[in-house]
Amino acid sequence: MQSIKAAVCHAFNAPLVIEDVLLDAPAAGQVEVEIDAVAICHSDISYQQGGFGGHLPAVYGHEAAGRITAIGTGVAAEYAVGDSVCVTLVRSCGHCPSCYSGHLSTCETPRDNTMGPLKTKDGDAVLQAMSCGAFAEKVVVDQSQIVKIPADLGKDVASVISCGVITGVGASVLAANLRVGQDVVVIGAGGVGLNAIQGARIAGARRIVAVDLMDEKLEIAREFGATDAVSAKAAKPWREVKAILGRGADAVLVTVGVAQVYDQAPRYLAPSGNVVMVGMPHGDQLTTFSPLNMADAGQGFIGSKMGNMVIKRDIPWIIDLYKQGRLKLDELISGRWRLDQINEAIADTLGGAAKRNVIIFDR
Repeated sequence: MQSIKAAVCHAFNAPLVIEDVLLDAPAAGQVEVEIDAVAICHSDISYQQGGFGGHLPAVYGHEAAGRITAIGTGVAAEYAVGDSVCVTLVRSCGHCPSCYSGHLSTCETPRDNTMGPLKTKDGDAVLQAMSCGAFAEKVVVDQSQIVKIPADLGKDVASVISCGVITGVGASVLAANLRVGQDVVVIGAGGVGLNAIQGARIAGARRIVAVDLMDEKLEIAREFGATDAVSAKAAKPWREVKAILGRGADAVLVTVGVAQVYDQAPRYLAPSGNVVMVGMPHGDQLTTFSPLNMADAGQGFIGSKMGNMVIKRDIPWIIDLYKQGRLKLDELISGRWRLDQINEAIADTLGGAAKRNVIIFDR
């Protein structure tokens, strides 16, 4: 067991505290990774706000990249100390019904992350949120959660791949299962939304309409591949979208965690279209829709967790697209911050203008 610095949540809606915590050595099937960069995702903030509940104290952070520094027994021979890796929250057992069917992000094997590798200095349990706890100098994670990456790939860029990129691109390419020539609406032009736009472009969408409250974000959305942009401040933005498309959209990707947006999302749909549920509202938020209208129009809702990505297959594909110049990653990073600035970085993220803020560990 070693002492590391981490940003710890002791109370919901309170600033994170930088302090020393204890980290266990990797057990069988686990690896220890020294974190070089970790991005701030809105899911981390929702946890900090208490929107998803959970044990306290806790260490959040799940969108990370770094280098393997120790390996437990039984880890696959492809991994070695010194390897550069992405660290994700996608922990999969490999043998449950979901894993067998290729849905690794919805692995059904239960686990208690309060019994994970993190402890306070007094030996009390610290929640390793989302099986990562990457707002810290090091993590110990299951080998299923990591993917080897080229050593020359910037860790700041690699970190955003680990959640925001795979979630957004996967939502369009895999969850929505877009076909060439279909029309797409992406509600929310933040980090995940921009990647959903990129995914729709890669999938061959005819029109990609970005919808957001901020004009600045709509301009950025065009840079990432949106063909059109509509302000969510309009009285009935779905009417403007339908005027652009000539009908409703084949897919509406909701990338913001706001229940009210889900209430409105079916209004953008064409017959037989689907709302793809990407953004996650707080657990106490409920939505309503007309089952009669949706059933009559053959429409539906589709869940999308981590873009339905198979990380060991799809992260190398993402990196290859980036190296070919077909996927923007550097442009996703709005700011780089130190660990002791994490509360400022979170506040900046909540301001709405940031695409992705990244914590950099300079050693």
